[in-house]
Amino acid sequence: MRSLERLLHPKTIAVIGGAQAAAVIEQCRRLGYDGEIWPLHPTRHEVGGLSAFRSLAELPAAPDAAFIGVNRETTVDLVAGLAAMGAGGAVCYASGFREASDEGARLQSALVEAADRMPVIGPNCYGLINYAAGAALWPDQQGGQRLAAGERGVAIIMQSSNIAINLTMQRRGLPLAYMLTAGNQAQTGLSDLALAVLDDPAVTALGLHIEGIDSSTAMEAVAAKARDLKKPIVAMKMGRSAEARAVGLSHSASLAGNDRAADAFFQRLGIARVDSLPSFLETLKLLHMIGPLPGRRLSSMSCSGGEACLMADAISDRRVAFGDIGTRARQDLQQVLGPKVTIAQPLDYHTYIWADQPAMTAAFQAMFSDGFDLNLVVLDFPRDDRCDTGLWWPTIEAAAEAAATCNARTAILASLPENMTEDQAKTLMQRDLVPLCGVTEALDAAEAAATIGEAWAQPAPMPLHRGRVASCEKRHAVDEATAKVRLNLHGIAVPQGCRIDDLSSAAEAAERIGFPLALKVLGLAHKSDSGGLRLNLNNQAALAQAVEDLRGLGQGLYLEAMVAAPVCEVIVGLTRDPQFGLVLTLGMGGVLVEILDDTRCLLLPSSRAELAASLDSLRAAPLLNGYRGRAAADKAALLDLIMAVQDFALAKETSLLELDINPVIVCAEGEGAFAADALIIEEERPHGSFKA
Repeated sequence: MRSLERLLHPKTIAVIGGAQAAAVIEQCRRLGYDGEIWPLHPTRHEVGGLSAFRSLAELPAAPDAAFIGVNRETTVDLVAGLAAMGAGGAVCYASGFREASDEGARLQSALVEAADRMPVIGPNCYGLINYAAGAALWPDQQGGQRLAAGERGVAIIMQSSNIAINLTMQRRGLPLAYMLTAGNQAQTGLSDLALAVLDDPAVTALGLHIEGIDSSTAMEAVAAKARDLKKPIVAMKMGRSAEARAVGLSHSASLAGNDRAADAFFQRLGIARVDSLPSFLETLKLLHMIGPLPGRRLSSMSCSGGEACLMADAISDRRVAFGDIGTRARQDLQQVLGPKVTIAQPLDYHTYIWADQPAMTAAFQAMFSDGFDLNLVVLDFPRDDRCDTGLWWPTIEAAAEAAATCNARTAILASLPENMTEDQAKTLMQRDLVPLCGVTEALDAAEAAATIGEAWAQPAPMPLHRGRVASCEKRHAVDEATAKVRLNLHGIAVPQGCRIDDLSSAAEAAERIGFPLALKVLGLAHKSDSGGLRLNLNNQAALAQAVEDLRGLGQGLYLEAMVAAPVCEVIVGLTRDPQFGLVLTLGMGGVLVEILDDTRCLLLPSSRAELAASLDSLRAAPLLNGYRGRAAADKAALLDLIMAVQDFALAKETSLLELDINPVIVCAEGEGAFAADALIIEEERPHGSFKA
């Protein structure tokens, strides 16, 4: 791996170009950069008020970092020259490379070749700002401030330079240690930048804006380092919608990929994912101040019934919850607040004790002492240009004192972001209170922090099994009969069954297997939709009629036993993602699987505990556990089957493209789980060489 040390912490900076080079000089001045800056321009005598050199050969030495703000063709030549003289690295501002055209792609390859071992960020990016060192290879305005000595902040790595500028303008009190843009990631990827900044003691947490993951292997290394250093990561990955994926093809030339696989990837690595810029910033703020949450139990206090209702509605259907108040805390709260206040979550403590700092301290201590994973105090400040905020500060002082006494993780939450100024947010942070802006964003942040805490509490994940990337040019579907033989050889339970040719062989098989039976047409992907299925055949007459109805359809007939007394139907599927390898899908199955959309994705290999947790997280999980007095499903047998499917997939990874077992019929506890239908799609090999 190329060292980014000189590029990220430069003592000398060469700025090459005109207007953009002058802007870089201005931003370095604004941040108080105390190193040397060497402008370079072939015709100008000065750039940004500094004397300019005419060529690389005139520079006093090889610069630690260079900002190249010229056209794309000249950029390639300058990168070659900088690499030859031993420069520490370069930011390539120019666009028109791989994101633009075939000619641009050729130039991007030439750029990488010219760089050799010298790190290059971009092209098609704004570069980087190190707020701890005051170094800004940045050709535009930006709103951040240099960190004071010993101060820490978050690192943010973006693929979009314009969004990066916007984030530097935030007024939420979030301290920045780095802002970096990756652009086309021609040579130095987002993961390379992440690995480098995580090592900096000034960095507390990492935020990633991702249009396309540069390397899943490298991202695994990033997550592992973040976990070791206790520096949590939150990601905002583009591509949930088809529209976003289409834009990704032309912006930074990135493919968003399989979004559900990406979700599974981030969850596996303990990287939280959020969907909006405000939630991204609020999550970073929470992680910066208190890190991951150990659990999902929250408290909420406000002086308004309306705010309490707002909080109650906002938390519904989330993976965090307002926990019950313990008996002792309930008694203490009632004593402080009086008989007119109902003690419940979210708590409306009314205004009886408003501005009474000792009473408010006692109330907050009573709540905070109950061990909640995060305490939220809802408080919107008045406008400080038209109103008096003085009566609001006793609440802040009381919350700060109670939080310190109880060693409790505590946030002040403004329901409207504009109702907390940047100065107010910074004052709260000085009192060890997290300033959160926006109810939805605050709960997103709490969920994200709890997700990371939950992941870090588990053993580190196994490395992904990617295997050989199979070709998808020639695909071959294996019929159900053959698929079930192969699955059964790998320990996957299937109902007893066999191919039949005519009514005579069907009658003979029925005597051997026993009624009731199912008759299926082979070679049809969706038998129930296309009329290729007959169920609950209870006698020879019904079987004869079914054979008559289905004979001549598809690629033959398959007769099998009906599974007795099923509790529920589950889908177990596998697909191959070019970046993450084999993706396992679990969920409620049957003919309504797409409509229900109650599924979870995991990447292989996954442990039995991870598989069990995924099943428990399904909306329909109560069906597995025994819903409203019904029998509980045989989860042990279901997990045995899923583990066997995983083993089968890993054994066949060189040729397996898809596997669909839908439904897996799960019977009552102790009675098993069976693959009732199966579809295998494999890469077609020369001479049909797939072997069981």
